[in-house]
Amino acid sequence: MTLGGSLGAARRGSLRDVRLSHVITVLEELYPPAWAESWDAVGLVCGDPDQEVARVLFAVDPVAAVIDEALEWDADLVVTHHPLLLRGVHSVAATTPKGRLIHRMITNGVALYTAHTNADRADPGVSDALARAVGLTGGLRPMVPAEDDPRRGLGRIGELAAPVPLREFTRRAAAGLPTTAWGVRASGDPDALVRTVAVCGGAGDSLLDTARAAGVDAYLTADLRHHPASEFAEHGGPALVDAAHWATEWPWLADAERLLGASSPEAGKLETRVSTLVTDAWRLHEEGAL
Repeated sequence: MTLGGSLGAARRGSLRDVRLSHVITVLEELYPPAWAESWDAVGLVCGDPDQEVARVLFAVDPVAAVIDEALEWDADLVVTHHPLLLRGVHSVAATTPKGRLIHRMITNGVALYTAHTNADRADPGVSDALARAVGLTGGLRPMVPAEDDPRRGLGRIGELAAPVPLREFTRRAAAGLPTTAWGVRASGDPDALVRTVAVCGGAGDSLLDTARAAGVDAYLTADLRHHPASEFAEHGGPALVDAAHWATEWPWLADAERLLGASSPEAGKLETRVSTLVTDAWRLHEEGAL
């Protein structure tokens, strides 16, 4: 452990009476790993379940800037939405960016836990937080209900309090989400009224046909590609609203933070924090000449 890490541990040692294993139990009750996609990698990435924790940082991406923040804040645990090691690896040597992150976390006693597609399917989950952020009211329902529980599943469909033109809904969505270089863009008649909206946090173009079949006025998601979006519009689909991937998932962090803190008296003792670092992949945006 580094000198800074040792001093930080000593400074708050008296606060450390919550074991990592307890936090993991809570997170896995909220977001059971069994709900994750078969290709996903969720759960504890590094850390000793017997270690004690006092500070938990929530972030979308396990990238160097987030680990910098964790170390500066003396966090004991980082909970992220995106996995660090999604594909199989044969080495975590410090000669690679991900290997260096693993080494830094282990050296400084920082654990890493991931809740990804299991958090997407939870109730409440990633898309519930997104729906609230863009102004959808109660009565949310999944776009693709889970077979064993229709209250949870992929995406959400909800209603605005009153219909608004697409241009206004797009503006409200931009105001409700964190600012990124990507921004929020829409496809469709700017004056068409929007009342019923489907949302899916993260990359959601696999649910385009589901959105059309649901009869919604607009579908908000991220990472929409040119050809599927163009064909969708040509076939009379609902309006499309495309936001930055990171921005559509960031609202969930506050939900996870709140649910962890409210889960037990022990968890309520934890100091928690949501990272506001913008870790979206796109950093610059310039308007073209046309």
